[in-house]
Amino acid sequence: MNHIPGFPLSRRGLIRTGVGGTLAALGLGLGAQPASADVTPTQRFDLTQPSYDLFRSKNTHGPRVQQSFAFDWVNKFLFVATKRDGSPDSAGDLCINKMDFDGNFLSYMHLDGFGHGVAFAALPSGSGTELWIECAANTKGYGTALAPIRYTPNTTMGSPAAAAAYTPIAGATEYTCSVDPVHRRMIVRYHTSAGKRIAVYPLSAFETRSFGSPLVDFKQPAIPGTPQGYTLYGSYMYYLTGDPYPGDGTPSGDGNSYLTSIDINTGTVKQGPVLTKAGSTLHFREPEGLAIYRTDAGEARLFIGFATGLEGDRRSSIFYKNALV
Repeated sequence: MNHIPGFPLSRRGLIRTGVGGTLAALGLGLGAQPASADVTPTQRFDLTQPSYDLFRSKNTHGPRVQQSFAFDWVNKFLFVATKRDGSPDSAGDLCINKMDFDGNFLSYMHLDGFGHGVAFAALPSGSGTELWIECAANTKGYGTALAPIRYTPNTTMGSPAAAAAYTPIAGATEYTCSVDPVHRRMIVRYHTSAGKRIAVYPLSAFETRSFGSPLVDFKQPAIPGTPQGYTLYGSYMYYLTGDPYPGDGTPSGDGNSYLTSIDINTGTVKQGPVLTKAGSTLHFREPEGLAIYRTDAGEARLFIGFATGLEGDRRSSIFYKNALV
């Protein structure tokens, strides 16, 4: 896969949204009701079109696999969540790696007892970054609430209790989220006794900590494969599934990493699952995470992450698609 020239991910301002307004004190969110409004239809990414490299095989703070990643689109940094070395998955201990857009490691933050790290958001906050991430991990290692965490380099933070965090969906037992910085919305994937559901909020709901009813709320459609990440662009959700190469991780065939788009106004699959061959020659190659970014030149991109490399020395590899229809 080749990098497309002419659309640099520069450090100059791209979408100067920031985090505005006075923020309410930390507390419980309001219970969300069924969707009461549609989202204006937008273009979507054509998942059959080629993928291109952002970077391959970059080091993170620890040796374990990445789980997801998120862009601070104003301050121009990338944050990669990895599993913590020496910690069982059930503990919910994460390492957040701060990187530049070339994949160079800059710093880390340890989050103890937060969750699995399937998806999170990195919101610009002045010259810093506020991570919206699952917290208060249950016995399976999945977060039971959402919390805004100021990224603080080279520190360790324990998770707040669920009662001291945000639970915007009444009756939900697990939460993750991902941001659409272009259309300024946050997508929340949550678990109920009836299975997984999806809610979409204006980004302002998270900036002001005042949630109310979501724009849309629907049951996640059945999609085959191991869930490995999701994100939102406009009126479409994107969903990633797949597994690492079997055996010792030697590249074999095309793998089973698939992308699917979902119309959030109907809750139905629009395209896919579509096989992605991005980084197909990389060792191990486990799909891990999706995120949206728009370049300074105005090109929207759907980024796809993979954990790659040898056991005990896993690396981060990230690619993107840019064809809209």
